Amino acid sequence: MISESTLIDSHCHLDFECFDLTLENLLYRCRQKNISHFIVPAVKTDSWSRLLLLAERHKNWFVALGLHPYFIHQHEEKHLIHLNQQLAQPRFSRIIAVGEIGLDFSLTEASWPKQIAYFQQQLQMAKDHKLPIILHHRQSIDVLCKYIKATNFEYGGVLHAFSGSLQQAQRMIDLGFKLGVGGTITYPRAQKTRKVIQQLPLESLVLETDSPDMPINGQQGQQNTPLSLLAILTVLTEIRCESPQVIKQALWDNTQAAFKLNLSCNQS
Repeated sequence: MISESTLIDSHCHLDFECFDLTLENLLYRCRQKNISHFIVPAVKTDSWSRLLLLAERHKNWFVALGLHPYFIHQHEEKHLIHLNQQLAQPRFSRIIAVGEIGLDFSLTEASWPKQIAYFQQQLQMAKDHKLPIILHHRQSIDVLCKYIKATNFEYGGVLHAFSGSLQQAQRMIDLGFKLGVGGTITYPRAQKTRKVIQQLPLESLVLETDSPDMPINGQQGQQNTPLSLLAILTVLTEIRCESPQVIKQALWDNTQAAFKLNLSCNQS
């Protein structure tokens, strides 16, 4: 069994410059709270070099490379070529996924065709390189499922910041995905999401913060950090029927399964 509170933040952006002055202290505080590993997805090609350098320095970081749909107007075809080249590099074993990719239909409809085209190409790359994916979604779960099925994608990954229906959750689980549970559940108004997460198989859940975004309840307007995992976990244990230790062990195991990791809780 793992130690009482050993946790992995399955989605945080610790490479963002807003953490530069506080990063070492933050990582120290995380170690003190037994938050032991971090999965850091990229969002734009100009962040990849910085992210890879940071991950080489911090051995408990794992990274995903991808083109986030929110920045679709900044992405170019050459960035897709660059991504494929990076994924083919054997030198850096801690590139463990393609992400953060997906579809964001809260953006202007004019952007949707390009979003879909870039998502399809990145999905195919993940399949070619046998890597899981980290999915961003807004008003798009059903469409994401359609393309994942059409590609016969079998490497799974995580649906980040899940907030859909029970039926949508089950559809993603059936496709081999885990569901990211984050700060949303700390808000009392999020009863619908809480109810769905309460009903899902425990083995389908992973914990995430999306730091520095998505602050937890009571910390609106403040910079979010992986330390918020503790508050998210507290709420998760309140709404689930399993014991806290069973939930913690499952979250540890689920994250490793989603990203094909083989970690010891003593690794750092």
